[in-house]
Amino acid sequence: MNHRVSRRRLLCGGTGAAGVGLLGFATGQTSRQRPRTLALIGDRYHNPDYIRVSLDRLFREVGIPVDYTILYDQLSRDLLKNYDLFVCLRDGMIWPNGYLGPDAYTDYEQGLENDFPEPKPESWITEEQGAAVKEFVVAGGGFYSLHNNSHVSLSSKNYREVVGGAYIGHPALRPFQVRMVNKEHPITQGIQDFMVNDEQHFVAYDKDSKHVILESENLDGLEYENHGRKSVAGWAYPYGKGRVVFTAVGHTNHAMWVPAHFELQKRAVRWLLKQI
Repeated sequence: MNHRVSRRRLLCGGTGAAGVGLLGFATGQTSRQRPRTLALIGDRYHNPDYIRVSLDRLFREVGIPVDYTILYDQLSRDLLKNYDLFVCLRDGMIWPNGYLGPDAYTDYEQGLENDFPEPKPESWITEEQGAAVKEFVVAGGGFYSLHNNSHVSLSSKNYREVVGGAYIGHPALRPFQVRMVNKEHPITQGIQDFMVNDEQHFVAYDKDSKHVILESENLDGLEYENHGRKSVAGWAYPYGKGRVVFTAVGHTNHAMWVPAHFELQKRAVRWLLKQI
């Protein structure tokens, strides 16, 4: 039976994701028979459509079913217990009072008849949700934190503890190199350094340096504020009985599908599920 949740059903809420697609999955099937993945995706700056297109290809090639959700408020212990792998590509912000959009035309904004309030973000994650992710990994689950997801760590101590680091910032899209720091790790073994045109995310890494697998560097000598031109760009480590991977590249499908990076993502999924 196909348990994949359509975007329309997700956007409809109750009868879609909660009633049929995601929460309804715990019906006697066990994820031990075949690994299953839950992907929480999409935010103001990252449309879930492109993320789903990218991840569909990834999980099709590794042969693992994936369920998608944009319902951040439903992330919980009960939801995660149905899965072996949790993937998250979204930041930590919601905008309850609305916004004009990241690509709003200046003329449109100035031409409004009424004043529009300044958009103010709020954090969506609770410490209970952060603890749920932490407990999921401790119990043996895999957690793949992608691209801007390290931003969620700024709002939850539990989430940061399991992710292993937190977002600092990034410059505009521009070319940079991603270098394999640990070439012996199962995720990176045999993969060559690659160039990508993407947001070079600068992140703070909290764990032992031996778990760092990737580093990014702007080879044109361009720095980001006072953080230089290099940053840790990926790590992988065991956590409890489970495993955690973070990789920073991922603002566009072009970046996600750079051949070396795409192979690296497939390896990351397999490593998280203890298949390699």
